[in-house]
Amino acid sequence: MSSLKHHTDYFRGKSHSELAEQFTRDEEKSTWHDGALWWIRQKRDKISKQIPEWEELREAASAIKSHLLSNLHDYLIQFEENLKKNGVHVHWAANAEEHNNIVYNILKSKGITELVKSKSMLTEECHLNEFLQERGIGVMNSDLGEYIQQIDHEPPSHVVLPCIHKRKEEIGELFHEHLGTEKGLSDPTLLTRAARKHLREVFLTRRGALTGVNFAIAETGEFVVCTNEGNADMGAHLSEVHIACMGLEKLIPKKEHLSVFLRVLARSAIGTPITIYSSHFRKPRPGQEMHVVLVDAGRSRQLGRTDFRDSLKCIRCGSCMNTCPVYRKGGGLSYHNTVTGPIGAILAPNLDMKRHYDLPFASTLCGSCSNVCPVKINIHEQLYKWRQVIVREGYAPQSKAVAMKAMAKTFSSPSLFGTAGKMGRWIIRTIPSLAR
Repeated sequence: MSSLKHHTDYFRGKSHSELAEQFTRDEEKSTWHDGALWWIRQKRDKISKQIPEWEELREAASAIKSHLLSNLHDYLIQFEENLKKNGVHVHWAANAEEHNNIVYNILKSKGITELVKSKSMLTEECHLNEFLQERGIGVMNSDLGEYIQQIDHEPPSHVVLPCIHKRKEEIGELFHEHLGTEKGLSDPTLLTRAARKHLREVFLTRRGALTGVNFAIAETGEFVVCTNEGNADMGAHLSEVHIACMGLEKLIPKKEHLSVFLRVLARSAIGTPITIYSSHFRKPRPGQEMHVVLVDAGRSRQLGRTDFRDSLKCIRCGSCMNTCPVYRKGGGLSYHNTVTGPIGAILAPNLDMKRHYDLPFASTLCGSCSNVCPVKINIHEQLYKWRQVIVREGYAPQSKAVAMKAMAKTFSSPSLFGTAGKMGRWIIRTIPSLAR
């Protein structure tokens, strides 16, 4: 079963609330998931306070991205020119279909039938694995979390921690089934060694490698891939063909800006000073081909939405997910979208408002996501604005639209607000007594 088929089967058109309810039925697991992510959020808080200039770094990262988005056309042209000077093949894709066909044609032209892939949320967004597998090209995810999700036929539930919703005992059962490890084995170190042994052969034998891109530098025509496992390096350096796929928004103007983003990325993502491997790719090594595929897939449309363009500043750290009470309790797969959590709830309606109308409502609007965002995206405000757009455009259910209008009228009238408050207090006092 391909992961795309399972993806469709898993969601079956269910709403976020239905999928979240499905996840929270296992109260022990939901509570554990909540605690695990909150622990990461606390690590982020602790390590960010160790550098006095933390808020200045956030402000700088936000300003750099604002400048980039305001001049994206010029920087994309500069980046393409410098890539070509460096001997890199450049491809442009308007959507997922074009992206997938470009990657397939590159592999087909070289006679490559097996691909090793490091983590790339863009290719998950484009459903590249399934596209290639249906055309006879095997794909192996080499990031441990994504590998676990792949063998379990599930999409990632988190942009940094793809299998955070799985406990070690569940992973042990998967490895017993697929890798032949001892039944009942759940020691993380031993499970990691088993996966490493399996993947080593993959790295040594696959002629094609695909990576994502964390940051691309317009000034020099190079790109940076950040991992904690070194799997991107292993794949790219041992392959005959290296394909790097990136969304248009991954650019930064100058190399001197890179240090700002590297300092905020790991601290925000998992509470560590820096990602273990920050790998710079500029030129293909002798005898190797290097390709960069730049993908739009709705990003230009989002750029044109004044209220939502700042969402393109996102560096995919996942900090908004780690802090969001709705995400922590309901799980990432409840968002029925590749990018989950608060930032995903902003990006998804831009791609398909009819399918994802419910996601902006999956929030308490507490503002915690905006408080931790390393590039200072006003996430909770954008979620509120999406709610208005969705109701105005007629995508929300009638019951929700009526409720939203009633709330707006109540909050705008002091007398109505006071009456509603009295009614609410009466209900709170009365219902428990009736139940007794």
